[in-house]
Amino acid sequence: MNSKTSDNNLNKIIDEYKFNGQKKFKLIILFGLLGDFDSFEYAINLKNYINKNQDKNLDIFAIAIGNQSGKDKFCKFTGFNKENLIVVSDNQIHNNLKVSRGLDIGLGGWINMLLMLSGINSFKTIKEVIRGYTGDRKAKQIYSEVDKIDVLKFLKFSGNSFKKVFGDGYLRPFELATFRLNNMNEIIQNWSDYILNEEYLPQRGASFLLNNNNQIIYKFFSNDVLGYSSNMRDPLGFLTNLIKE
Repeated sequence: MNSKTSDNNLNKIIDEYKFNGQKKFKLIILFGLLGDFDSFEYAINLKNYINKNQDKNLDIFAIAIGNQSGKDKFCKFTGFNKENLIVVSDNQIHNNLKVSRGLDIGLGGWINMLLMLSGINSFKTIKEVIRGYTGDRKAKQIYSEVDKIDVLKFLKFSGNSFKKVFGDGYLRPFELATFRLNNMNEIIQNWSDYILNEEYLPQRGASFLLNNNNQIIYKFFSNDVLGYSSNMRDPLGFLTNLIKE
């Protein structure tokens, strides 16, 4: 399938699901499973982006593999707009758009996912996991001083703890790991709602940014777990760079 065919399929999806929007730009995202680490992290970052920028020029739509119960919980936890999220039962749309299925060695989704988390066929994952624990001077901090953090329901502290130990103004050690641990806890507690079919655990996602003529001005296809952006230090930097008045 060539790029033109893939673009045509995207236009069909826009028409089928009425991803029209009223704004100058629209971002269309293919998540994998609702319960994928990347789906949670990306959705929360998008919610924070909208809250911070109140961007009047951007509509955001997403498709994920899941069911209605999972969708309700996902949107409640992440803050993603429920009206702009479509859930589907398989990865046919992903296949039509040539999105990576992830690793498949024939032993099931769980084995494939565990291997990807160990870096096999997912080369950037280990680096991204390590960054979560070591911090990153070139990335933004996640928690403010007043944020209340509840890790696994038994360890509670405020964002000020990171400032006291590591300072502020950058991604502090353990900060990203804490954020991801909270997401993982939510997924595990509601596994049957978020993981519709374990076969799709390795399924990766994609992002398409379109202008008001439905022309694609940016696209990214993920190949790695914890790799939903071309620049994980600033995952939504492409929006800042491309969305103009």
